Amino acid sequence: MHLWNNSKSLSFRKLSSKSLLTMADGSPTSGESAQNRLYIKRGHVVNHDGIQQADIYIEDGTIRYVGSGADFVVPGGCRTIDAAGLMVIPGGIDPHTHFQLEFGGTVSVDDFYQGTKAAVAGGTTTIMDFVIPKKGESLLEAYDEWRCRADTKVVCDYGLHVAITWWSKSVRDEMRILCQERGVNSFKCFMAYKGLFQVNDSELYEI
Repeated sequence: MHLWNNSKSLSFRKLSSKSLLTMADGSPTSGESAQNRLYIKRGHVVNHDGIQQADIYIEDGTIRYVGSGADFVVPGGCRTIDAAGLMVIPGGIDPHTHFQLEFGGTVSVDDFYQGTKAAVAGGTTTIMDFVIPKKGESLLEAYDEWRCRADTKVVCDYGLHVAITWWSKSVRDEMRILCQERGVNSFKCFMAYKGLFQVNDSELYEI
């Protein structure tokens, strides 16, 4: 969740079982009351179907109430933010990132910590990075490697696309495992990088 005006913004996200509030200028604030409860009042709440002035109650990182506030009793031990004049928007999703990617003899400038920290500062609370296996490399092994890179560093939610950089029966079988057992629901096929990552027409048809 993101509160925004021309001068400052405030991001809300859930990390494990704790809630964290971070000012966009980098200064930390406490997002936890004794009961981990947060009440945002009088904000302009942006949803998929429009904008309305409303109050929001959040407990343990979950939105429990959105409404006028007239019928809601604010629980004790609750931190309150007056969002009058601010827009309250859902956290953004960046569906295309490349953190800690080794390519062409270099490594992308942001690792999973710096990249996701910057994302959260701007109100993006979920990123989708790309697993890019080498030619002949197991998709499952590459996926596990990306998980190891990310799990100890990310400060927001994340998911992984998996690139298909070569084709065989084992790749097909591993795609099925990734979908059914690892929760992967998107794969990338390269139309560029001939001889490196690109798949040909017959392979693309089989995929």
